[in-house]
Amino acid sequence: MKVSRNMKNYLIERCRNLFVFFFIILVFSCKQEPENTKLTGDVFGTTYAVQYFSDEEHDFQKQFDSLFYIINKSMSTYQANSDISKINRNEDVRVDEHFEKVFNKSKEIYGYTEGAFDPTIGIMVNAWDFGPEGRIKNLDSLKIDSLMQSVGLNRVGLKEDKIIKVPNAFLDFNAIAKGYGVDVIAEFLEGKKIENYIVEIGGEIRCKGINLEKGQPWKVGVEMPHFDGTQSIIKAISLHNESMATSGTYRKFKTDDQGNRYSHIINAKTGYPSKTNLLSISVIAQDCMTADGYATAFKAMGIEKITEFLKIHPELKVFLIFENGKGELETMSFNGFPDN
Repeated sequence: MKVSRNMKNYLIERCRNLFVFFFIILVFSCKQEPENTKLTGDVFGTTYAVQYFSDEEHDFQKQFDSLFYIINKSMSTYQANSDISKINRNEDVRVDEHFEKVFNKSKEIYGYTEGAFDPTIGIMVNAWDFGPEGRIKNLDSLKIDSLMQSVGLNRVGLKEDKIIKVPNAFLDFNAIAKGYGVDVIAEFLEGKKIENYIVEIGGEIRCKGINLEKGQPWKVGVEMPHFDGTQSIIKAISLHNESMATSGTYRKFKTDDQGNRYSHIINAKTGYPSKTNLLSISVIAQDCMTADGYATAFKAMGIEKITEFLKIHPELKVFLIFENGKGELETMSFNGFPDN
């Protein structure tokens, strides 16, 4: 049986198309699921957990450890040889880009909150025995007034890559550095083309994409305040390419003779620990450093000031847990803080 030339060409083309079709099917059927990597450890006096999905197996543990080391070397007040410790001793130091970013963000939040967030309050944190230096003995109003002469981020500047400050000023970025550490790890992952991840350091969180293992957005919990050290969740929410930081008074506080609780947040105007009915503040922002700084600032501001502030800062989503006049727990949400 003779086959015409046109028929032969048709059969050849048909076979070629079928080959391409089956090749595509083969490629897609052989494509592996993204690798789910989970890394945990200790850092900044707390713990961290990172989960990310990648097309190939990537273990970034060494890179994470290196980044944590650099951040600690720059800003840990618990390390005597860190840049910030040297600056607090008035030694001549050139700061790195990490220090500059945190300092500039601190200046920004300090300005917006009219000093409610103030990294120079560290000298008072130490005086009240909440910090790394230990309590100053015989602390009285005269001693507090004297120490307060060096408090105020407006008295500290950054010129080129050097800090200019009054001699007794004590810088402490512990209220914002964890959030910054989260951002550093998140930006490292994004630089590696990781599109789905969650980074958590001591409860401060940043995520992107979704949890591919569950096929749904990243879920995080907001803790119920417990003064006895136990833990439970008051609500679980979904985060969408966002960061969340939580600051609470229920874990680190002092009690006076009348039973009043004073938080470890020191009022930057008075130098005394804050007496507050706010127990927990959760802030959602685009980056974790911003969320972390505002979560600390709001604790010193009180509910009324927070409410007014958030009217002109809709970019911040906030959830408050507080005690009412009857000692009962109440909550407030602002700017679309998610319910679930």
